[in-house]
Amino acid sequence: MKGSTLTSHPNSFVSKLQEERLNRLRHRMKVYFDGSRPDHQEALRALWSATYAGKELHGLISDQWKEMGWQGRDPSTDFRGAGFISLENLLFFAKTFSTSFQCLLKKQGGNRSTWEYPFAVAGVNITFMIMQMLDLDALKPRTFIRSVFLQMLSENEWAFDLLYCVAFVVMDKQWLEKNATYMEFNEVLKSTRTQLERELLMDDVLRIEDMPSFTLLC
Repeated sequence: MKGSTLTSHPNSFVSKLQEERLNRLRHRMKVYFDGSRPDHQEALRALWSATYAGKELHGLISDQWKEMGWQGRDPSTDFRGAGFISLENLLFFAKTFSTSFQCLLKKQGGNRSTWEYPFAVAGVNITFMIMQMLDLDALKPRTFIRSVFLQMLSENEWAFDLLYCVAFVVMDKQWLEKNATYMEFNEVLKSTRTQLERELLMDDVLRIEDMPSFTLLC
């Protein structure tokens, strides 16, 4: 693609930088988790280390993973919905906003449900929800949200990962406000998406860091 390409908004263009970053992000979104790849194994170990510092992991297949909110002994089976990027998102969250990450992992805030959402599996679902919301795989933009996000991506290559962190804390806040139980998780996820879309379209939100809910992160 040569030069600049019109997006869905007549006053916005896809710059070369945006195009390069969008292509890299699209590539990340297409990578399936492969338990036989050493770099994927290492990313899983890194997630464990970032989550449980100083606690030894007995194996990549272990009952220990259930503590983090995976459905079984082998977390690789839970990545099918969103791929390797969902692991990258969790790892980014754990390293960048460790206090918020640990608070959500341990369900420390608010009046918690007796049937809580599983933390790690919720994270995979949040990645998938953001991928759908941004519609980045479409050849032509179908939503203004995508055009807005592309501008943010040009400001920060980690815009997707930052948006993921915001989405996770927004989801937990909505969960508490609705006094939700696990059977209502999809409903909470939908209201989380609505909240994110509303904030992304605010006139004074030019970066992920400008979103009002970004202040929930610590």
